Amino acid sequence: MKFYRLLMIVFTTIIFSCKSEKNSISKIDSERISIDNSLNDDSEISDFIKPYKQHLNATLDSVLAYNPELLSKSKGDLNTAIGNLMADTVYLQANPVFKRRTGKEIDMVLLNHGGIRSEIPSGNITSRTAYEIMPFENEIVVAELTAKKIKQMLKYLEKAKTAHPVSGIKILANRNYKIIKATINNKEIEDDRTYYVATSDYLVTGGDNMRFFKNPASLHSTDYKIRNAMIDYFNKIDTIKAKIDDRYIRN
Repeated sequence: MKFYRLLMIVFTTIIFSCKSEKNSISKIDSERISIDNSLNDDSEISDFIKPYKQHLNATLDSVLAYNPELLSKSKGDLNTAIGNLMADTVYLQANPVFKRRTGKEIDMVLLNHGGIRSEIPSGNITSRTAYEIMPFENEIVVAELTAKKIKQMLKYLEKAKTAHPVSGIKILANRNYKIIKATINNKEIEDDRTYYVATSDYLVTGGDNMRFFKNPASLHSTDYKIRNAMIDYFNKIDTIKAKIDDRYIRN
């Protein structure tokens, strides 16, 4: 007991001694270090990561498909070949996943023009190509929207006057971008039903001011990244066949 009592006295003394000491900063030094090619590599670290780097580069640069011509999001008015490719890919790859989980079909796809971060050059297509186009970790989600919200979406597109990638919907606008007709799966939009819209988790939370996604009738995760969907699609095909079409045009 004497030992434990002595230990408690020592412990209490240390605590109160520490509390009584006042520390203060007397001087702060700073230095700006540029992270560029002037810095020397650490050979030990470089040697350690070298095999992993080689394996990663080999994986990213393995050829998946062939693209016959340059695809750019700047080529097109209200739809672009690269945007159509992305939207169609999301539908083709995500719909089987969604159907297995829910028994339902995706009705349409809506992505954002700004989410296309790179061109697709002509020539061989690799996994690195998909990472360059979609460097973000955006996941495909499916929002169940009422016809009222679909019409809000059309109003958004009308004001945006931008080639936001779509699939499954066909939109006709006049020369002033006012939408005069829209069909989903070649059918008129029905007021008494809901539609399953595949999009990204970024947009469904209001990204790019797409507020019509707020409070959907239901929301479903696919656990499938847009980039991975593109890689899987490239693996399936031999040659990319993307083009500007009549899915969203002005007359």
